[in-house]
Amino acid sequence: MDVLLGIGTRKGLFLARSTDGRSSWEVCPPRFAVADVKALAIDTRRTTPRVLAGVLDSHFGPTMVTSDDLGRTWSEPDDAPLAFPSDTGAALQGVWQIAPATAAEPEVVYAGAEPSALFRSSDAGRTFELIRGLWDHPHRSEWMPGGGGLALHTIIPHPANAERITVAISTGGVYQTADGGRSWKPTNKGVTADFMPGELPEWGQCVHKVAMDAGTPSTMYLQNHGGVFRTTDDGMSWQSIDGGLPASNFGFPIVAHPRRPGVIYTFPLVADMERFRFPPNAECAVYRSSDGGETWSAQTSGLPREPFWAAVMRDAMCADDADPAGIYFGTRNGEVYCSPDEGEHWRLVADKLPDVLCVRARVVG
Repeated sequence: MDVLLGIGTRKGLFLARSTDGRSSWEVCPPRFAVADVKALAIDTRRTTPRVLAGVLDSHFGPTMVTSDDLGRTWSEPDDAPLAFPSDTGAALQGVWQIAPATAAEPEVVYAGAEPSALFRSSDAGRTFELIRGLWDHPHRSEWMPGGGGLALHTIIPHPANAERITVAISTGGVYQTADGGRSWKPTNKGVTADFMPGELPEWGQCVHKVAMDAGTPSTMYLQNHGGVFRTTDDGMSWQSIDGGLPASNFGFPIVAHPRRPGVIYTFPLVADMERFRFPPNAECAVYRSSDGGETWSAQTSGLPREPFWAAVMRDAMCADDADPAGIYFGTRNGEVYCSPDEGEHWRLVADKLPDVLCVRARVVG
């Protein structure tokens, strides 16, 4: 089994490769070493896998690059792959999410941007067009930046209906379309926003990440600024599922197992008014639920036991598509861990990297 792991950091993109069942990894030197890499995708829907990366260079600005040889060489179109039309008055500040559509649409790729916008590519990520229905939504003028900016950071194409897409915006909340992006509705009922009057607004929640259940597309999981939630009715209502977590229900990532319904993962952090963003009790622990969030257990075997003071960002946790599934996370102190057995045991892939912003992994051979 040949697995490719992409690691996006504050100073470039690292690619790691394992050919022995994820027991050991070869980590290549960084590409785009003076750039932020907040978004990655490894698209395996065609015979030749394509790696896509959102790159933010402090001198040249943001762009998207692609590789069709697993990162050995990279290409970028002469014209900017993502750009706001001139009549919007907006300029691209960065790519926060790259999401290939389903196998039924092998050339379609979506991208989430800052300022909050959704783009669609029909040529496998070479060029993109702004989805106007969301950009022109009447709520957009009232979306406020979160701590990291005003960005569309989650894109979930429906696995059976190409017209249906779920997105999440910080801090706009969750929005869904059922007509291919022409119209959008907020779907945040039950998700708290304790920094706003009333605490249960129609939109404006500080959603950190959303993941879709492997078995039932109408079930999704949401890590919010103030809680973890589940919907079983396609976002029409959300219920809290953080009762079994440790002292804090704050965090950034939420990851669903690629095949096992009800299996999800998160990495809790403590949050207070002084922005104390560390794991509860300084313990490095991934929390896993096997029953859709009704109960949670700490998965710590192989993880550091000494006091741990690093956070895990919203896209710095992922699952691959192997069997058993590999689970990965990267930290803000430059460590990357892999569990080749779905969270039971962890191994260090790399350390002393720059601040890890995102990880993505797929079987490529």
